[in-house]
Amino acid sequence: MTVTVVDAGPRQVSRSVDVAAPAAELYALAADPRRHHELDGSGTVRDNIRMPAKLAVGSKFSTNMKMLGVPYRITSTVTALKPNEVVEWRHPVGHRWRWEFESLSPTLTRVTETFDYRDAGAIKNTLKYYERMGFRKANAAGIEATLIKLRDRHARS
Repeated sequence: MTVTVVDAGPRQVSRSVDVAAPAAELYALAADPRRHHELDGSGTVRDNIRMPAKLAVGSKFSTNMKMLGVPYRITSTVTALKPNEVVEWRHPVGHRWRWEFESLSPTLTRVTETFDYRDAGAIKNTLKYYERMGFRKANAAGIEATLIKLRDRHARS
């Protein structure tokens, strides 16, 4: 099964893939920021340096990142959390990363990852910057690599 493009609407990049694992197992991976580097196919996520013992909506976690060779730290805020179904966080500039898990059977889950930058315009010219810098295309490639990595990690032999 290949990665599927999902039409999530304007200023959203969304892809999905079916993974041979239970939704609860996949959700646990995405809902634990300490494990995000295990998911990341873009090569930008490093390790988490600060997070609460248990996430809840409104929780914050800090992650070491590296983009274009430049290391930086980002603090994200959890904006949605529904066990075994949805986990979402917002970066300070306003864009969101959302993971959705649809159980197709006890051992097969459709995983959808979305980069949503509809609310990134709060800071002047941010949307123009995102579009000029090619974030849509770059994040689409990163999401596809992430989902392929996740699918392959759980592939049946």
